[in-house]
This record gives sequence, structure tokens and C-alpha cells, in this order.
Amino acid sequence: MKTLYLVRHAKSSWGYPELEDFERPLTKRGRESALLMGAILKKLKAAPDLMLSSPANRAAMTARMIADAVHYPLDKIQYIETIYLADESVLIQVIKNLSNSVNQAMFIGHNPGLTGLANTISDQPINSIPTGGVCCMDLKIASWKGIQEHGGKLRFFEFPKKHAS
Repeated sequence: MKTLYLVRHAKSSWGYPELEDFERPLTKRGRESALLMGAILKKLKAAPDLMLSSPANRAAMTARMIADAVHYPLDKIQYIETIYLADESVLIQVIKNLSNSVNQAMFIGHNPGLTGLANTISDQPINSIPTGGVCCMDLKIASWKGIQEHGGKLRFFEFPKKHAS
């Protein structure tokens, strides 16, 4: 069995018009949400063998904050250019190329690709993964190449506003 975590980057800032989209940082709320989601993932015993992130600043910042919370080595995060703004078909190809020694993979990326991917492989529809949101699916496959449409069982879907006080 394989486990796939899909993490949408936390809330990013539009307050720097001189920055390219790729360089936009997290807002204060985004940083707080990433810390919150990291704590929730730790409580849920998330233990990725591999973290793959879009190299965009907002995704990389989210990845580092979550990695720190779940005790994943920061220097082991792999930043993959093709994840940046990828659609679900590109993300599925990245998944199919994962080593079978990886049992739990975490992707940190962007919408609409992550929500499209979740809806392609999950047994339950997800309207949209909000910023900072995480969905986790269990896949009854021995090889990542065996990933198939609606073959994943949604284990949990967490997002910051679900935990707002």
C-alpha cells in the first residue's frame, strides 16, 4: 500500500507587484496556517518517505515549515520544476516515476492541479483544496505505476479554516 499527501501551499502575498508569481512569499496568515497544518500532520502521524515541492517561493516555504513539524530533513526536500502550476496529468506522471521504495509521498504544490489530481485519484470528490489544505489518500497499489482513477481512499482532508477558533 502507498500513501499520498497533497498539500496546497499556504496563503501567499499579492502585496509585492514587482515580484514575479514564482517569487511571491507567504503572508503572515499563510505562515501561521503552514505551522498549524504541520502540527496537525504531526498529530496525525504523517511520516513521508519523500517530500516533493514546487520550487515556487510560497510552496517551498510551506514545504519547509511542514517538513520541520513532521521531522522530515529539510535538505531532503526535492524541488521539482514540473510541479510548478502543473495539471493533474503532469502530476500523475511524476507520481508514476516515483521509486517503489517510497511508501509515503508528499507533494506540495498549487491549484487547480492538486485539486484535479485529488479528484482524479480519490474515491471522494473534493470541491477545492484551499490554501494550506492537505488531503491524504491510501492507495492499494504495490507500485506507483499502478495509480489509477478513483483508486485512492481518502483518509483525511484538513485545512486551516476547519480548525479556526
